[in-house]
Amino acid sequence: MKLIFLFLMSFLALQVNAQEQRMFNPAGMLSLGGRTTVSLFNDHKNEMTGTGIGGQFRLRFSDAVNTDWFFDYITSDILNYAHRTDYHIGWSVLFYPINHLAYFHQPKDFKPKFRPYILAGHCFDYSKIEAKVSPLDGPMSAERWSSAVQAGLGTHLELSPRFDISLTGQYMIHLGNHIETDYDFTTGALSFNEHKGASLAGHVLVTLSLNYKIAKLWGFTRR
Repeated sequence: MKLIFLFLMSFLALQVNAQEQRMFNPAGMLSLGGRTTVSLFNDHKNEMTGTGIGGQFRLRFSDAVNTDWFFDYITSDILNYAHRTDYHIGWSVLFYPINHLAYFHQPKDFKPKFRPYILAGHCFDYSKIEAKVSPLDGPMSAERWSSAVQAGLGTHLELSPRFDISLTGQYMIHLGNHIETDYDFTTGALSFNEHKGASLAGHVLVTLSLNYKIAKLWGFTRR
């Protein structure tokens, strides 16, 4: 009888735990956000730190996996002779290594907490480099379309059950043609050179974003 009683108690405990997991499962959560990005250690010679703005939305698929769909507009200077503009549009998968009920339980006495993650993804990008001072033969510019892959680390600072601030650091590798500028500081002559084929040159991106959960598309809470 004792063994049967212990078995029944264990079974009921497992059922209660499974029900709690279903009740607080965050799968299907959709959030919108704005972001600002700093581009460091750029692949272009003499390029200075770039800054930009953008937007994103997140769609969560399970307790441990989230997705981030983003757009960035980034500008930077190449010393005093050229200006660069980059547009990124892409996606990343966020994996949460700390994945347990306490992290997605939303009690009435909610307390802010950090939720670290690992990310990896892909994006398409458009880059344009323009001369700041046009030479005698007219304006000079060069542009390229390419794709890129990125990976890095980040964390959410969850300030409420619906609102978070996220900080991400990642390295982006461009997989396409590469544009370089050659500038003669003596004569002021500027030229653009495009290297065909794949290039593994990239840059470090640090992104700060504000995000708000607006809807739960599936996996509704059971009452």
